[in-house]
Amino acid sequence: MFKPRRIESDPAWLDQDDVKIYTVSASGDDVDQSSYRERLKAVKQARTVNWSLTPSFVIFHAGASAQYLVLAWWGNDNEMFTSVSVYVDSQWIEDPSCYSFCLWDLEIMWAERNFFVEFMYCETPSLELYRQQRLANIG
Repeated sequence: MFKPRRIESDPAWLDQDDVKIYTVSASGDDVDQSSYRERLKAVKQARTVNWSLTPSFVIFHAGASAQYLVLAWWGNDNEMFTSVSVYVDSQWIEDPSCYSFCLWDLEIMWAERNFFVEFMYCETPSLELYRQQRLANIG
């Protein structure tokens, strides 16, 4: 059954390549970002993306049954690419046949779609302005 989850972000929440960070918490507690950061680094390194020049965001999702890391980035003009990692059996796995983002993550993705249209997919793109935008804390 759907129940709102605590969604947070902050303009200061950027990784070393300026990827925007969001957290989603099923319990309502703060999400310990440190448990996700090493996995984020590995997922980014596995791709040939210039992260410092790419509009992107990540969701550290402390779900009811597992931890999810959803990395999303924009490319090919107007496409959003995603990578979903899940922490199961004491390890992170990325298996799109078993795991994907969920309906709570879609709230963030919709906001990010709108930020992308307004600040990147426009006449005068601004990666800096895109990175400053955040979904309001709703949980």
